[in-house]
Amino acid sequence: MQDNNWRILTRPLIDDNPLTLQILGICSALAVTTSLDTALLMSLVVVCVLAVGSAVVSLMRRQIPRSVRIIVQITVIATLVIVVDQLLQAYAFELSKRLSVFVGLIITNCIVLGRAEGYAMHNGVVASTLDGIGNGLGYSLILIMVGAIREFFGKGSLLNLQILVPTSQGGSFEPLQLMLLPPSAFFIIGGIIWLIRRRRPRQVEKPEFSLRDERRISK
Repeated sequence: MQDNNWRILTRPLIDDNPLTLQILGICSALAVTTSLDTALLMSLVVVCVLAVGSAVVSLMRRQIPRSVRIIVQITVIATLVIVVDQLLQAYAFELSKRLSVFVGLIITNCIVLGRAEGYAMHNGVVASTLDGIGNGLGYSLILIMVGAIREFFGKGSLLNLQILVPTSQGGSFEPLQLMLLPPSAFFIIGGIIWLIRRRRPRQVEKPEFSLRDERRISK
């Protein structure tokens, strides 16, 4: 049982990562990773919502009519997100403003809703909670990597602590402004996906059509 729980928790980190393997949650990953602190905060919020949301949905799964299960899941997730958003506004207002609407968009995040529907509705509370934490950590791992790369090369800092002195302040570092634009996150995530699939060829999807199929269709 412990081995199975450990596998549920750790599998989404790399082998079944929701962002690099399932390609879910890309939009928020592009928007909130301009700096490491916003990436960390978004990661914490997603992990909490995933863990608690999955646990609550699992507890209610036998009482939820299948015809309204999606509505109930969205209601649970929306309630958690609203509570978290209010806490952020109360205790981390500046970071909350930088995250802007993306905290609210967690409600429709494919990862959160997907784990509630695909896993929590069919498994016990402990397994569902671990699955939520694991998927949240897997998502967070990529967010933190992208946020650290973008802030370091775009500003020469990490967590707003200046590491490299820019040329405008007499140093030798020239910030790469491209790193602060959303397309840079897209390319960084693409590079991470390529590296993972290079080391784990089994993650590469098989082509839907082979050259032989294309020739047969063309005939």
